[in-house]
Amino acid sequence: MKDSKSFLESQKKEIIELQRLLTSIPAIAPEGGGEGETKKADALEKWLKENGFENIQRFEAPDSRVPSGSRPSLLVTIPGQIPEDQDNARIWVMSHIDVVPTGDLSLWNTDPWKMEEKDGKLFGRGVEDNQQGLCSSIFAVLYFIKNNIKPAHTIKLLFVADEENGSSYGIIYLMKNFNLFKKSDVILIPDGGDSEGKTIEIAEKNLLWLCVHVLGKQTHGSRPDSGANACLAACDLSLKLNGLEKVFNKTDDLFEPNYSTFQPTKRAKNVDSVNIIPGEDTFYMDCRILPCYKLEDVLKKVDELCKEVEKNHGVKIEYSTPQKSESPATSKDAPVAQKLAKALKEVHGIDAKFIGIGGGTVGAELRREGIDAVVWSTLDDQAHQPNEYCIVDNLIKDAQTLIQMFATLD
Repeated sequence: MKDSKSFLESQKKEIIELQRLLTSIPAIAPEGGGEGETKKADALEKWLKENGFENIQRFEAPDSRVPSGSRPSLLVTIPGQIPEDQDNARIWVMSHIDVVPTGDLSLWNTDPWKMEEKDGKLFGRGVEDNQQGLCSSIFAVLYFIKNNIKPAHTIKLLFVADEENGSSYGIIYLMKNFNLFKKSDVILIPDGGDSEGKTIEIAEKNLLWLCVHVLGKQTHGSRPDSGANACLAACDLSLKLNGLEKVFNKTDDLFEPNYSTFQPTKRAKNVDSVNIIPGEDTFYMDCRILPCYKLEDVLKKVDELCKEVEKNHGVKIEYSTPQKSESPATSKDAPVAQKLAKALKEVHGIDAKFIGIGGGTVGAELRREGIDAVVWSTLDDQAHQPNEYCIVDNLIKDAQTLIQMFATLD
């Protein structure tokens, strides 16, 4: 669309002000000490209605932990020229409303909840993750509304809750309770990418978090023979679990790193004094496993190692899986992958590169149900960092790409 860039440039002030509005309303999950997404969803819905968006649905996932009692997601629909009963008639852009906490405020150069603009960058919590994708999709649609143009494809903008904490109150809730998606849908998630906008994520490593609790027998530091050192057993087990990288050792160059990782991370406090041998110890593992392996096979090996350590150290081991996710890849030849790659080439002259990632996105939930989805954006990967920023030109560039996708007849 030849005039899309000039339209978006004319909307730069409005883009910045929408970012400012959204940044000013923290949307943090109760796990992070927040009140959820209600106030931010209210403000976004009001803005959409004031700017000509008409078909807006709101879905409330019950959650007694937040003041409003629920976690909202919004869906905006713009009818297209292609009948919806045809394959690939609908293009979804799925972004998330929630943000992570600020972390150590001393590391911020600005107030994270008062967006500041400097040298073409917007600074504040959430401006990139995921308000850049949210705003680029909104202003791409606004191009059609303001110019009274009917897009080729029906457009579905979905703004979900709870992406940062597992999606139980977001996309998982929606998929369990509402028949929103079809397997022929084209679904784009603007929640990851690179500074050139060339990488299209089509696969994720399987995700496995372990919380391992070791039960031994506490005793005096001078009498290890009279106890069972839970810390020592935990250390032994964490090293053995890390060694699974050599057991599940296939490689796949779609990913970086190209192998499965089993890393010990968080450790809970055990005893208060150096001269106490701990009777309990808790540690965590973050495992990112190539999709060629099934998590059930990995967990069988974990069970074997736990039994081995129990026998060697005279302890009892139990574990839970705070997060566990596996999904197939989206094919490079899937319509969504090819349509996005074509738009990048036509609008920006970019030759797309298909990749896999070790992180997790809502795309995994869709792929598990046989629905193709890709993750893409043009960004500097500022997610969860202090002094998070969004480059305004990247947002406009991404909106141009979306306009091309929405307007092109297949």
